[in-house]
Amino acid sequence: MEDPTSDLAEDVSAEDAPNCGTCGEPLADATNHTVVTWIADGEVQTTHFCDDACRQQWDDSESE
Repeated sequence: MEDPTSDLAEDVSAEDAPNCGTCGEPLADATNHTVVTWIADGEVQTTHFCDDACRQQWDDSESE
């Protein structure tokens, strides 16, 4: 089943998959990835993360 809230389908290759915003790993096989979405300068921005640890590291770096 494809998640309608995600642009990462089940059959995405590592070359076509988004990369983690923290560690850079492709998210083709990441079953617990998350996506942060926000608006900056009138444009939609997104960053993908392979796990909660990478998301937390990104959050920490953004608050510095």
